[in-house]
Amino acid sequence: MSVHIGAEPGQIAPRVLLPGDPLRAKWIAETYLDDPVCYSTVRNMLGFTGRYRGVEVSVQGTGMGMPSAAIYVQELLAEYGATTLIRVGSCGAISDALGLRDVVAAIGSSTDSAMNRLRFDGLIDYAPVADFELLRTAVDVAGEHGVAMRVGPIVASDPFYHPRPDLYDRLAEHGTLAVEMESAALYTLAAKFQARALAILTVSDHLKTGEHLPSADREQSFHQMATIGLETAVR
Repeated sequence: MSVHIGAEPGQIAPRVLLPGDPLRAKWIAETYLDDPVCYSTVRNMLGFTGRYRGVEVSVQGTGMGMPSAAIYVQELLAEYGATTLIRVGSCGAISDALGLRDVVAAIGSSTDSAMNRLRFDGLIDYAPVADFELLRTAVDVAGEHGVAMRVGPIVASDPFYHPRPDLYDRLAEHGTLAVEMESAALYTLAAKFQARALAILTVSDHLKTGEHLPSADREQSFHQMATIGLETAVR
């Protein structure tokens, strides 16, 4: 039983979807999983296990930001033996090629966080990347569902209200598609524990146009992303 998840051994599946919002975890479990069981309510960061197409899958909320997400990812990998972690969340588009509700698969994740600098003594700019097999499977699944999923690099940022938003323009000039707050920590920890990880994201905001989805849509309208994540997890 870990400190922040509190599940008993065997209650969490090897395949885990990771939404940031615990209410989105509840929605995914109740909408898509057969016989979902809540295994954790610690700090209201809900976790559920059920079956999708006959395969056991868990859904665990992680909270916002890399410090929070890293806690749950570390415990899932180190204490519960998770082997496949797929983040399903929202992102803000910084590329003109993206629009609201577009789905993005992150091939790699730059970051302004100091977490990896601490990990590598400030001597290496570690480049966290997705698992190739998960990424290839997600692209195939998206195509089967008629979703033109964009694949490319993103950036994971510590500040939500960034003091230097002009940096996003510079990142966009170098091909970065979107910004979110968890993927770099997820990819780094998965690499450390020799697990597989992928971030699949739905565009909820566009930082250049100012467009955004209502909060209710952020919680419940990301059907394509959830379906792609689950199908990828069980293949």
